[in-house]
Amino acid sequence: MRTKKTVPEVNAGSMADIAFLLLIFFLVTASIENDTGLKRMLPQENAKTTINIKKRNLFEISINPQNDLMVEDQIIKLKELRDMTITFLDNGGMAQGQMGFCGYCQGERSAHLSENPEQAIVSLTTSRNSDYAFYVSVQNEIIGAYNVLRNREGQRLFNMDYESLVSNYNKVDATTSEKSVLKRKIVTLRAMYPQKIVEPETIYH
Repeated sequence: MRTKKTVPEVNAGSMADIAFLLLIFFLVTASIENDTGLKRMLPQENAKTTINIKKRNLFEISINPQNDLMVEDQIIKLKELRDMTITFLDNGGMAQGQMGFCGYCQGERSAHLSENPEQAIVSLTTSRNSDYAFYVSVQNEIIGAYNVLRNREGQRLFNMDYESLVSNYNKVDATTSEKSVLKRKIVTLRAMYPQKIVEPETIYH
């Protein structure tokens, strides 16, 4: 006579507890990627600030609705922008012996361009109808100009590019002492060529 086999029951009560614990584990350990973009400080609403800036210390860039790039009232190509920005930032127009003289600047020391990197300001004005991708490309060229100069001084002072210093600082396995040394070097280079980019207004057409 055949005997009927019974299938053993599985206690499902503990399974819910295990699933809940696993869910908590993944929520705690999972990293959530943040959207990246251009880091800019937005002006406060109705904030009005009056700053006296010498014309020679202001590098004016504008983008019209047709994505024409204009620098100092002259239409240029995008590939020309980085070198023109470097020339402006690195000019070092103050005379030797005057307060603000830039001893490390290697520019032409023109009387029509910036007095020193501390005073140099890049102004970018866009049109509401400008292409966003082109706007980002312009921003990249401007940032690239700052990085070229910081890289140069990083090699001169620390035998390492500025971008390499930043990359090493952001490494997960970098020790606290290593980060401290790298941070001092990064801050030094940023102070030599401070990034001053303003976007005063948008042109409406």
